[in-house]
Amino acid sequence: MSENSTEAVRLAAGDQAPDFTLTDARGQELALSSLRGKKTIVYFYPAASTPGCTKQACDFRDSLDSLTSAGYQVVGISPDAPAKLAKFTAKEELTFPLLADEDHAVAAAYGAWGEKKNYGRTYEGLIRSTIVLDEHGVVEVAQYNVRATGHVTKLRRDLGLEQK
Repeated sequence: MSENSTEAVRLAAGDQAPDFTLTDARGQELALSSLRGKKTIVYFYPAASTPGCTKQACDFRDSLDSLTSAGYQVVGISPDAPAKLAKFTAKEELTFPLLADEDHAVAAAYGAWGEKKNYGRTYEGLIRSTIVLDEHGVVEVAQYNVRATGHVTKLRRDLGLEQK
């Protein structure tokens, strides 16, 4: 790790979520502030079209109707370019926005970028994380190092939503 490497500061319940504007899979800008008024699930994933990230995205897609009916909207964020997000969205028939955080500044602001260890190697990268915001952009739930498989089911349970 470099000398300037800093430990990611993680968000916690009660924190105001940092605002951001990122480009979506269609090349349109989306600002977090434009999503106010509804509860928002912001999830950070490492890379589109990888097995774990595909499983997680499809789980959100398959649960979207019930999440929406409970007052939640979903936004996924990764370091991928918009063109890669567009292919992923089309292939997996995703019906919620995926946003490109190519310089990982938003992930860093949310505590979702930092030191990772994999197969004995230490490096900086995206930490699979989910942040649930209330209607005013205040953090209700912050979960870090989540598993791709089963995460949406666990999140629904944590939010008190019944599985339909």
